[in-house]
Amino acid sequence: MDPDGVQLGIKPLPEALAIAKEADLDLVEVAPMANPPVCRIMDFGKFKFDEAQRAKESRRKTVHVGIKEMKYRPKIGPGDFDTKTRQVAKFLGEGHKVKITIMFRGREVYHPEHGKRILDRIAEQMDGIAKVEAEPKLDNRNMIMVLAPDKRARQAAQSRASNQQRPGKSTPAAKADGGPESPAGSPAEENGAPPAGEASAVSEVAASAEEG
Repeated sequence: MDPDGVQLGIKPLPEALAIAKEADLDLVEVAPMANPPVCRIMDFGKFKFDEAQRAKESRRKTVHVGIKEMKYRPKIGPGDFDTKTRQVAKFLGEGHKVKITIMFRGREVYHPEHGKRILDRIAEQMDGIAKVEAEPKLDNRNMIMVLAPDKRARQAAQSRASNQQRPGKSTPAAKADGGPESPAGSPAEENGAPPAGEASAVSEVAASAEEG
């Protein structure tokens, strides 16, 4: 085949090499197991470079899902708690599982309910983007819980947010003169009285008749 993929037919090797040399290109065997083997005339250096670039791009787009760990203390302050929990949400958003570890020191281990309370709070804040894969349990002086990304819950939350952002019904347009729309069926009309404009016209006719 030539550089454009057009088949040149079956050629003896010396002739095929001569054609490639004349085009200042290389003769590359692309299907050695075929009968006869298939060769293509191309710039082999450029071909290798393009292949390397495609492989690099493929590796860049590949998400390496692993398990991350975030450690808390039973007496953690509000600021540290918020910072660590935001990082947990970031890990989950990237597709990683997150191992939450509560580290007890000294006599803190005798009050595991404090650690459980923190883990429950984290799980509550991650609701909608993650699910509890491993329930909280004591491991020596630590309490551990594992969160995993919940794709279905995240898609449902995104769908709800999209529905809430849809524009609502438009309000009735004002009159062209900028005044508000008058309600249909005003009290004067319901009592049989003519509109203000017609009442004025009737008064002028009556006045003319008296003068006459």
